[in-house]
Amino acid sequence: MTRARILPDRELEEHLLAEYALVGGMDEVGRGSLAGPVSVGLAVVSRTTPAAFPPGLADSKQLTPRRREALVEPCRAWATDHAVGHASPAEIDAVGIIGALRLAGQRALAEVAARGHLPGAIILDGTVNWLREPTVSAAEAPAGRAAPAEETLAVRPVPSVYTSVKADAHCAVVAAASVLAKVERDALMTALPDPGYDWARNKGYASPAHVAGLARLGAGDFHRRSWHLPGLDRATGAVETVVADAPARPAARGRAHWA
Repeated sequence: MTRARILPDRELEEHLLAEYALVGGMDEVGRGSLAGPVSVGLAVVSRTTPAAFPPGLADSKQLTPRRREALVEPCRAWATDHAVGHASPAEIDAVGIIGALRLAGQRALAEVAARGHLPGAIILDGTVNWLREPTVSAAEAPAGRAAPAEETLAVRPVPSVYTSVKADAHCAVVAAASVLAKVERDALMTALPDPGYDWARNKGYASPAHVAGLARLGAGDFHRRSWHLPGLDRATGAVETVVADAPARPAARGRAHWA
């Protein structure tokens, strides 16, 4: 039996627009990936945003790649402003996934703020307010790791944050953010140099081809080395079975080309 698709509406964002001149929807993609950045999409709406959002808009996970790509320009045209922020694998290793989500979200906010469109309120999918602090503090970094220099990216004033379960499915502005983030991150992963991890198909997630590539090649520059990568010794990053003495490659430095 096919599960019915949840159709988004504008009820929550319109409720918030009664109080705030600009409201943003945020959604993340790449959180559970073994490689590549974690990305946060942001779409901003105002009281003058057209009531009718792009036809066919839905949570990006419910859409085919072709349909997601077709929705990008309509979503950009519909929203008052939009941005996608990224945090690199090295930054994920440095501050953990929650700190990296915050960093990527702050980058998206900083981009729209520079154009005069900082929202007064943000709608986040889920129950966890990972945007809750204005900076990534050194205290939040995992033991032995330092917070990145980008911790000073905080925007002012800090938007109020509202969490909502399945907001990426039922809230139009969050659904738009999810589409923008998914399409941009997928393009980044497809463009990465690929010695045999099958990035174009798995986008960094743990597909059989990706796991086989890890077993054959070891971890590459774009893997999250603080994570438990299948087929690798966690302490050394060396292949456990196929190439037991393979040296670990150096971690990616800086923000690579996506940040």
